[in-house]
Amino acid sequence: MMSVQAPRSVVMIRPSAFRSNPETAGDNAFQTLASEAPADVAARAAREFDTAVAQLQAAGITVHVFADNSDQTPDSVFPNNWFSTHAGGHIAIYPMFAPNRRRERRWDVIEMLKARYRVQDVVDFSGLEQDGLALEGTGAMVLDHIGRVAYTAQSNRADPVILERFCTQFNFEPMAFRAADSAGRAVYHTNVMMTVGTHVALVALEMILDPARRRAVAERLEETGRRVIALSDAQITAFAGNALELEGRDGAVMAMSATALAALDPQQRAAIEAHTAILPLAIPTIETAGGSVRCMLAGIHLSPRSIPSEKTAA
Repeated sequence: MMSVQAPRSVVMIRPSAFRSNPETAGDNAFQTLASEAPADVAARAAREFDTAVAQLQAAGITVHVFADNSDQTPDSVFPNNWFSTHAGGHIAIYPMFAPNRRRERRWDVIEMLKARYRVQDVVDFSGLEQDGLALEGTGAMVLDHIGRVAYTAQSNRADPVILERFCTQFNFEPMAFRAADSAGRAVYHTNVMMTVGTHVALVALEMILDPARRRAVAERLEETGRRVIALSDAQITAFAGNALELEGRDGAVMAMSATALAALDPQQRAAIEAHTAILPLAIPTIETAGGSVRCMLAGIHLSPRSIPSEKTAA
């Protein structure tokens, strides 16, 4: 049975000039600057991307690949920040914090979704960038599509006013909290510390600063039927919180990076694999930009139209 939480299809953006984005380094503690020649870094990232796409397709997941040929969009490989899709035919477009990330929005992606899936409306919040406000999609929010909760770490990437507007429009309950790592650095995107699947949730509860809020988040996840798997600060640094459950040919798969999988202990792996297979993708170069597998996957929660299937959309 297909899960409301786990999409069968994703949009991915193939990078051509990948590099760690200097405009986001200020508040993204996960970023590292490569010392190699930029062309070598970009070529390695593209190879990692192509291998990841092939692995996802082999698991039975539909991947719509779009090429980014611009050298002005270093983070374009992470499309989940600028749009999201929702059951019932809804799409949201989001305002981005860094100016060069605003160039990532592509209307050819939205037009493909309209052509291949049933889309009723597109709600565009991006004009709020002019007011200095940002809500960076399913990076800023980790959405529980079953329990209708938008878990959100407070940051300059997640404005509370837009969060309320989004939740009202798309029928989610906002559950915001302050979160920081052991060094006191604020969590810039919720999806680096938290993954919500159909039956399991991976979450760094210790990063939630207020104990009462920490308990409330854990209780809410358990109320909606999830087994909560607590992640450590070190595991978050290895991107263990940045995963996405997808519906493959043979059932659910938890897509995460090879780095993330290596950071999990045997008990955590077993707890995940009791409900879903794990699909590890090796993307060490892409991870230097401060994001991992979940950031690369824009899940499609829309009903497909009855047209001949294709592997990709250009």
